[in-house]
Amino acid sequence: MPQRTALVVGGTSGIGLATARLLQARGATVHISGRGKERLDDLAVTDAGLVGHRADAGNPAEMTALAESIGGVDWLVLAAGGSEGPGPLADLDLTMLRRAFEDKFWPHITTIQAVLPHLAPDGSITLLSAITARTGIPGTAGVAALNGAVEALVRPLAAELAPIRVNAVSPGLVDTPWWSGLPQDAKREYFAQTAAKLPVRHIASAEETAEVVALAATNTNLTGTVIETDGGARLVQLG
Repeated sequence: MPQRTALVVGGTSGIGLATARLLQARGATVHISGRGKERLDDLAVTDAGLVGHRADAGNPAEMTALAESIGGVDWLVLAAGGSEGPGPLADLDLTMLRRAFEDKFWPHITTIQAVLPHLAPDGSITLLSAITARTGIPGTAGVAALNGAVEALVRPLAAELAPIRVNAVSPGLVDTPWWSGLPQDAKREYFAQTAAKLPVRHIASAEETAEVVALAATNTNLTGTVIETDGGARLVQLG
């Protein structure tokens, strides 16, 4: 099999970085993009095998230039996102929610449009949503709508772009830098309480989730599918 080329947008941390590392370990040439120069510089030292690019996924010109510089892409993974969106509806800051859509939803559209002319005919697009789109956790209406909008792209694009495959992965709680705004003690307590409720009895790692993302990206018989990897969170009451 010829060597494959992957582009992981938002690949400088968390699930995106874990996915990039996994795909590289399996023999692919992996490009990662992110907005932060410092993080890319750090990864150039720790993960020299990954090809880093500084680009804003919400900027059409930057993403078009990035796609053109890479040339052909077999597997596009969209792991870009932000930390905004949660909160009770009565108090939800709509300016913040609009910003959350700008940070996550619109970059999906921008990036797909930019990379599509360079995607291999047997390539794939893999999106990252979240459990909030599929459960009824109080205080998540805004972020649920955001992730639901991402998931809503999957089926029509799988039909429209065929034979390019389009899938999404819906994680539950994952121990990533997304939680960095929470004090360590509070984070440990919350994770312990939540893990005790989950059927798998633990909080997922980025590496566990990356295995599912890699499956969605590389399995040639998967398309139009949202894969839940939430430790059974949808089966219990959280929040």
